[in-house]
Amino acid sequence: MIHDPAQLIEHYGYWMLAGLVAVESFGIPVPGETALIAAAIYAATSDDMSIYLVIATAAAAGIAGDNAGFLLGRRFGARLLLRHGKRIGMTDARIKVGQYLFRRHGSRAVFAGRFIPVLRECVSFLAGANRMHWLPFLIANACGASFWAIFYGTGSYLLGSGAANAMRNVQIGIGIGTTLVFVALTIFLYRHEKRLEVKAEKAMPGPLKRSAFGGGKH
Repeated sequence: MIHDPAQLIEHYGYWMLAGLVAVESFGIPVPGETALIAAAIYAATSDDMSIYLVIATAAAAGIAGDNAGFLLGRRFGARLLLRHGKRIGMTDARIKVGQYLFRRHGSRAVFAGRFIPVLRECVSFLAGANRMHWLPFLIANACGASFWAIFYGTGSYLLGSGAANAMRNVQIGIGIGTTLVFVALTIFLYRHEKRLEVKAEKAMPGPLKRSAFGGGKH
């Protein structure tokens, strides 16, 4: 069980901040963002932590955790999609659409995902599973993690003791916006699925290269 992140940060400092942010970025639902806010508040009210190191630690941990999630998705996620995807409606055509969308819009998704609850925990895995190229992923991931750490870290530091409620309202607002965007995106994909399949086939003609997924030839 995760105890109060503020108490953990106070007792264990940068290491706890790095651990929580990295684990959340990897895909496990722990309060990494809350830990960043708590660390920034603690830096504002104590001499034990530096806001510059808080921001740097959170950014580095986010990058590391996301890259681990990306590698996990690339190694196992794609293989699982090919072997078992049809059981949940993921045909080869739909898998190819996912690859196509991540090639076209993956950088935007990775960057924005850093600021969105739930998506922050899975976007790196999805990027790996959908065969997004690593260099664009790394650039988008590094920019997203850095801006995220600066935004929440600096905001919480400047607001001090009032940051918790203010940032909670920001998180709620982002969560509501994310839900609306997700619903709209789901409707869009459903209504334009055939057109996207045609575009994906033109961009990546032929059958899926199963050997590239680690699944060998079938």
